[in-house]
Amino acid sequence: MKISLNPKAKDAATRDALVAEGGFGKYYTDHMVVCEWNEKEGWSEPELKPYGPISLDPATAVFHYGQEIFEGMKAYRQPDGGIGLFRPEANARRFAKSANRLALPEMPEELFIETVETLVKQDAGWVPNKVGESLYIRPFMFATEVGLGVRPSNKALYMLIATPAGAYFDPSKAVSVWISTEYVRAAQGGTGEAKCGGNYAASLVAQKAAAKEGCDQVVWIDAKERKWIEEMGGMNLYFVKGSGTDATVVTPKLTGTLLPGITRDSILTVAKDLGYKTDEVMLSIDDWRDGVASGEITEIFACGTAAVVSPVGTAKSAMGTWVTGDGQPGKITMQIRNHLLGIQHGSISDSHSWMRKVL
Repeated sequence: MKISLNPKAKDAATRDALVAEGGFGKYYTDHMVVCEWNEKEGWSEPELKPYGPISLDPATAVFHYGQEIFEGMKAYRQPDGGIGLFRPEANARRFAKSANRLALPEMPEELFIETVETLVKQDAGWVPNKVGESLYIRPFMFATEVGLGVRPSNKALYMLIATPAGAYFDPSKAVSVWISTEYVRAAQGGTGEAKCGGNYAASLVAQKAAAKEGCDQVVWIDAKERKWIEEMGGMNLYFVKGSGTDATVVTPKLTGTLLPGITRDSILTVAKDLGYKTDEVMLSIDDWRDGVASGEITEIFACGTAAVVSPVGTAKSAMGTWVTGDGQPGKITMQIRNHLLGIQHGSISDSHSWMRKVL
């Protein structure tokens, strides 16, 4: 790894003040990583360099044909002051899978993790100390061949940036959701399983529609039958059926259109560790509405890297409005959230070896 340190890096006092300010994606660390790929020579040696703008030709392929992917992952402060990454190998595997779907080069797992560890070690002072806060890490890759023509690019650029992150949503409040029946996120054979910018760009008009309805987020249904629940915004959904030790924690099963969330996968394991039954099912809008009405569905939450676990209260749709429980964060939801955060921050035993020590 080439190292070019930033001569204008923030002093400790300035950096600490920015970290303490909180928020999400407001400030970025002093450095970034870049790594080029071309069809003839493969991957170049990555370089850690000062964070800053990049220059691209107007005919660069990504602007015209959308070959782009990204990941989201986090580094957490540990009780001894060290830093740990949460399941970076899983992010590396998903990044490679997304690359394959978008006809971009797959980055070897060891190279991907090397870039992440190098940036986190260099900018360790940007990792917040509070539980629930973290350093959000954004690896991304895009096509850089210059020239117009619909074909896979013969050049690509991998980049890595990071931002100190507070809570994405206030976990003490349940979000409201609008179930979109007009727009869909993904269809079978499409890019639903890939983490690419186009999926998110296409979601924004539905998010605007949700905001018009007074809702925080949009919920997607399937493209074919237009009735099966898939995701909330860019997050996976969970439904709690029953209560207490007899509860079952349920999530829509992966059908090829849902993003296979790493937090989603982790929660299936955490819920079992806490003594709950789990299931991956097809769940319809009617199942949701009727389950809430009967009291069978007692809690709902969304999950993802940025939000970790976010309680869901009110659901609105063309079929009516319904509120889960008392509309507040549920007991099991918060138990799962706190347990997962405990593992990430090192206060709860990491029995599944999910954490990778960086410092």
